[in-house]
Amino acid sequence: MSDHVRDLASVRGATERLLAAAELWDESTVPAPSRLPGWSRGHVLAHLSRNADALRNVLRGLPMYAGGEIRDREIEAGAPRPLAEQLADLRASTERFLAEAALPADWSRTVQLRNGVTDSASELPFRRWAEIELHHVDLGAGYELEDLPEDFTVRETDFLAERFVRHPQVVSTGIRSGDGRLRTTGGGADGPHVVVSGSDAELLGWLSGRRDGSALTVEGGPLPVLPPL
Repeated sequence: MSDHVRDLASVRGATERLLAAAELWDESTVPAPSRLPGWSRGHVLAHLSRNADALRNVLRGLPMYAGGEIRDREIEAGAPRPLAEQLADLRASTERFLAEAALPADWSRTVQLRNGVTDSASELPFRRWAEIELHHVDLGAGYELEDLPEDFTVRETDFLAERFVRHPQVVSTGIRSGDGRLRTTGGGADGPHVVVSGSDAELLGWLSGRRDGSALTVEGGPLPVLPPL
């Protein structure tokens, strides 16, 4: 069960780690490529700021984004800004999200995200935490999957494994982590056809599309191909 108060504290901590790291950059770092195809580090920072505002909208019962094209335009417009402006925006948008989340509310209510996706309001803080942690890695500036908090890695791996459960394009798959825990995902109902084993960081990297899975051990067939998130 989620604990939105704990997750909100984790949002603040993860944001502070990212900001502290980025404050050491020089201006040439912002337009440099990130690990996300076609996006600079400035794109990643702009996206994180606008995502904080978008999730605040969700908490307020508003559409997450005014539209997909507007979302993309806002990220493109924000990407080339100077470093100080980027970081001030990320601080301010995070504080707006956290202030909204501090108001009395029914955290058990169902909320509407993008593309028809719904979730419990109590899961929004974790979704924001995931945005910060994974995109911090995507910046390609010294923060790696191995540096993620252990509790985050476990929960995000659970989340992504669940996302692919019964997916028709994913063969029934067992996912064995370093502690021996076995998760199941994919389309089959009669037990895993393939078992994928590896470190927590490598498993999360594969499930999230951030690593190719070459460091994993696969039994029972080739490494399953996962659709884009």
